[in-house]
Amino acid sequence: MFKVPYHPKAFLTLKRNVQRGLLARTQTILILEKNASNAKEVAQETGLKYASVLHHLHLLEAENILTCKGKRPYIWKLTGSGQQRLTIVGTKK
Repeated sequence: MFKVPYHPKAFLTLKRNVQRGLLARTQTILILEKNASNAKEVAQETGLKYASVLHHLHLLEAENILTCKGKRPYIWKLTGSGQQRLTIVGTKK
C-alpha cells in the first residue's frame, strides 16, 4: 500500500483524521494557497460537493488554519499558521 502525500495542515487535532477528509482538506488548502476564494469556487475547482467543502472549511477555521472575511459570499484565506509548512526532519536539500 502506498502513502498519499497530505498537506501538513490537513491533519486536525480536534477531530478524527480519516483518509477522505484528509484528501478533501489537502485539496482545499492547495487551492487556497494559490489565492483566497469563496466556498463555491473551491468546490468547483476540487470537484467536491459544496456542503463537503463548507464542512471542511469550518473544521479548518476551528483549527485556526483558515479565516473568512467579508460579507456573503465569504472569502476564505489561510492564516499565518496555515501558510507555514512542516519540514521533514532528516531530509537532505
